[in-house]
Amino acid sequence: MTDFPPQLLYAQDQILLALMIFIIMLGMGASLTIDDFRAVVRSPRGVFVGFLSQFGIMPFIAFGLSVILNLPPAFAISLILIGCLPGGTTSNMFTYFSRGSVALSISMTTASTIMALLMMPLLLKLYTGRFTAQITESMLAEGTEAVFVIPTGNIISSLVLVLVPVILGMILRSRSRVWAKTAEDTAGFVAMLVILYLLFTAFIRHGGLFLKTPVEVYIGAIGVGLAGFFFGYWFSRLIGMYPLFQRAVSLETGIQNGPVAFAIILLSFHEPVQSQMLWLAILYSTFIVISSSVITLYFRKIGKFDHAVYKNTQIHNRLFGKEFITRYPDGFLTKRIADDPSQGTSPVQKRG
Repeated sequence: MTDFPPQLLYAQDQILLALMIFIIMLGMGASLTIDDFRAVVRSPRGVFVGFLSQFGIMPFIAFGLSVILNLPPAFAISLILIGCLPGGTTSNMFTYFSRGSVALSISMTTASTIMALLMMPLLLKLYTGRFTAQITESMLAEGTEAVFVIPTGNIISSLVLVLVPVILGMILRSRSRVWAKTAEDTAGFVAMLVILYLLFTAFIRHGGLFLKTPVEVYIGAIGVGLAGFFFGYWFSRLIGMYPLFQRAVSLETGIQNGPVAFAIILLSFHEPVQSQMLWLAILYSTFIVISSSVITLYFRKIGKFDHAVYKNTQIHNRLFGKEFITRYPDGFLTKRIADDPSQGTSPVQKRG
């Protein structure tokens, strides 16, 4: 086992973390409507691509990084857990600023959150076997007569528990859009405050923790998100999705729901692995905001033209009806969007 503090979070930290998880998931629910679920049904193609990215590409990337970097088993399991997570509202926000399809991003978030109940236990069982065996060997070597297993039942219970504030958020939105908007806007801000607090207190209590953490762990925590952005973007581009959707799939693939990882780790795992798993989840949640900001600035720049075409078409549809097709002069549109001049022919791309 890697030398690591036996108690990374104190009782007050765990209470604060639980409050953050509740607020964030409430905010996520407040951003969802019944129309978002209907969009999933109307256009399964975009969501299916998201499903493959979220539960096909990301877990494999996380597993691959864990093996290549030879991560200590607790860190490896945490990284794979992050790779198996559904998306969250953070990806929706970055998709908006990157000039991507927010409707597709929300639809993917909605679908992946529901599917996580089934997929996460299966994927964790598939990818963590070698690492749970290493932990068992280590425990036996220390004289502990126990076998370490992934607590599948606890993970499912944690996911169900996390969905409760999502449902409450949806109810809040149906009752008051003003309060729902407040909850949605507060969620991201609270998340950053709590993560910064946890990093600060970890530095104060365990100053050497940052130096003790192997460089491979930093590479894994940063690399899993970057690889998700890359593969999500090129996978969606390879199968012919339009730029607006490529940016959404990329960000939705790379940005995992960190608060759900905190909830699962706190409710499902115990020492000697819990603190190590939490530490990697904190590092991921910190660095993903930084890398997402850089990626978003790049996407925003390259997406300026096709997004302007899309917004122009939105205006035309409001004026002349949803069936109106905007025509542009020959050569005006780039090759990447020439076959989809309306930038909104897919039902999942809701017009305003």
